[in-house]
Amino acid sequence: MAEFIIEKRVVISDDPAALAESVAARFVNRMAKCGADGALVHVSLTGGSMGSAVLAAASRHPRRDKIDWSRVHVWWSDERFVARGHADRNDQQAREALLEGVDLPAANIHSMGASDEGIDLDAAAERYARELARFPQEDGTPWPSFDICFLGVGPDGHIASLFPDRPEILITDRVAVAVRDSPKPPPERVSLTRPVINGSRRVWLVLAGADKAAALGLALAGASYASVPAAGAKGRRRTIFFVDEAAASQVPHELIDQEY
Repeated sequence: MAEFIIEKRVVISDDPAALAESVAARFVNRMAKCGADGALVHVSLTGGSMGSAVLAAASRHPRRDKIDWSRVHVWWSDERFVARGHADRNDQQAREALLEGVDLPAANIHSMGASDEGIDLDAAAERYARELARFPQEDGTPWPSFDICFLGVGPDGHIASLFPDRPEILITDRVAVAVRDSPKPPPERVSLTRPVINGSRRVWLVLAGADKAAALGLALAGASYASVPAAGAKGRRRTIFFVDEAAASQVPHELIDQEY
């Protein structure tokens, strides 16, 4: 019998629409709570259909304006290395879904470099590492500890742009890495590394659809993160998989946590 990792919990919604609303409500409430004492709040966003759906639902949430957006700093776990404003870019999708509709200072939006900015892929990764280093942790760690790090999960188990059985998932001595010949288009990307993701207080993985069920089952069963990167995502306080019923077909009952 597989040995399941108990600190990873699963919260199930009926369908993708309900999933987006559920995660958005938790996100808005958490952001309001985190910023209530005047501290800076760092959040790392993700792309994809569910990432955008969660942000759009957050934009509609009645407590959206209870957040002190001036204290919120927005980052991304990965980005497609295409031109600024391109529809494929995760930051463009987030701007359209949420960021352009809230009172978030432009200086608090930390986008990764774009292909039309006169830098190459490696320089874009290095520049993002320097930007993260402007907000070190108290122990000197050269990146902020994200209050929430959102991640999507691919059918192959990838997170951010860390794909199975590729060298990027094993890198621990860099903050951000260039990804070339990605198995999912577009081929060039920049991704945070696993240590940065796992330095987050909370890692929230959001996934929907029957095609994600196998990846979710493997991640919960403790598969090798080299082959199933989602298995290696772990927040320092919480690791929550927010899923719909279709994706949850292989989730054991003891891991379901509807109270979170």
